[in-house]
Amino acid sequence: MPEAKRFPQAGVATPHYLASAAGLETLARGGNAMDAVIAANLALGVVAPYLCGYGGDVFAIVWDGELHGYLGSGCSGRGDTLDRVAAEHETMPVLGGQSVTVPGAPAGWFALLERWGTRSFADLAGPARRYASDGFAISEIGRESFDGCRALYADFADWMRAYGEATSGRVLRQPALTRTIDALASDGPDAYYRGPIADAIATAVQAGGGTLAAPDLAAHAGRWGEPLRASYRDVEVAELPPPTQGVTALEGLRILDGVDLPPDGLDRQHLMIEAMKLALSDRDAFVTDPAAMRVAPGDLLTDAFVAGRRTEIDIARASAPTPGRTQTGGTAYLCAADRDGLLVSLIQSNFLAFGSGVHVPEWGINLNNRASSFTLDPERANTLAPSKLPMHTLIPAMALRDGQPWLVFGSMGADAQAQVHVQLLARMVDDGDDSQVAIDAPRWRVEPQTWQLLAEPRFDAAVIDGLRARGHNVRTTRPFDLRMGHAHAIELRPDGYGIATDPRAEGAALGI
Repeated sequence: MPEAKRFPQAGVATPHYLASAAGLETLARGGNAMDAVIAANLALGVVAPYLCGYGGDVFAIVWDGELHGYLGSGCSGRGDTLDRVAAEHETMPVLGGQSVTVPGAPAGWFALLERWGTRSFADLAGPARRYASDGFAISEIGRESFDGCRALYADFADWMRAYGEATSGRVLRQPALTRTIDALASDGPDAYYRGPIADAIATAVQAGGGTLAAPDLAAHAGRWGEPLRASYRDVEVAELPPPTQGVTALEGLRILDGVDLPPDGLDRQHLMIEAMKLALSDRDAFVTDPAAMRVAPGDLLTDAFVAGRRTEIDIARASAPTPGRTQTGGTAYLCAADRDGLLVSLIQSNFLAFGSGVHVPEWGINLNNRASSFTLDPERANTLAPSKLPMHTLIPAMALRDGQPWLVFGSMGADAQAQVHVQLLARMVDDGDDSQVAIDAPRWRVEPQTWQLLAEPRFDAAVIDGLRARGHNVRTTRPFDLRMGHAHAIELRPDGYGIATDPRAEGAALGI
């Protein structure tokens, strides 16, 4: 009789195998889930700087018997007025100093460790420091990312000096980033937000045309926030509140919760696409810094509002709701769980690949371009203003059954993130797929600016043809396309954890 399958009692999943190994090593040495996910994140910022890093933001949902949310994004500079930027640019710059907001990740790592960690930052940063100082061999997937970014950042001399020759098989060393890791390990977040690092960040941003200054960094503080919750079938889904787009995933699920989802095929995909188009349109109409929002996020989830949106779906025809703004970016999603039931859903990003292209050479930091999420249209909710939080695509998530955690999950992919959440949950909740099967399945994403639909060719040809016949502007991608996000998940089982990773990345789902 075959031996029953044994599931891990603790584990971690990330989009890079070296980061997952750092997390697993932490668990094996007695660290908890928070220790593991921070160790993995610190390593990931070194070995996959095209996904995240020490100049980006971080968000997390944590379960310790209750749900907690952490929102670690930074504001625009005090000098970032709409009039000033609009006088120089027709649209919000995607790259350069003007696209940088205060990085929130370093403060976030320490805040999360202070509340739940059992190991010091210095201890957890060991693998990251080793990869930065001694180097690591660039993989073939890494080469594709570096090669794809070289033209984008060709005009940024400091970035080119750091990464211009990075290619597969070569060992990449980042001694300046080692200095940053050492400073954080020695002096904590003050080493980053005050003193030489803050001064160097401000200098680099201003040299690149931005206004961010040392006082902007010194004023930074992350925020704790209660996760938003909404029901989908028999599960309760938890997402972070604004400035994230968590409400977008919940609105899409709420719209679909009021219909009998057809079996996997043309009708199902059409309904889901139409629901997400409406939710994305509402995101771009309403979601921004919560202090500047014109509606409460809960208003987008009420029965009356959702029912009204649901009636706008035509089962036979694609719609064209008010277009929004396409958000393009790269991100890293990570999750971890331990023997004591501590669960961490965490996401970290510089936004578009390495971010703004502004590289701080003395400290090896790639600064985010999250301010590019703003618009220069004064009529839009997410318009640029001084010391304002931009709308954020980063959304870690969890799902509960009967008040207890069932799934820790998330995905990278900018606009795709909320769409991937909805597609994964439909496969798991409606079809009963396990998390790995759901993650492996083909995906689509719609672009809010044009409503073009990108779809992996692994869908049945009849589905693709049927979507086109209903008026969708479909463009097929390669089979496991990065633009569909790479998702990871930890599914809670009676006998342990089911840990899943995305074949679209070079990650690993590791457990003990």
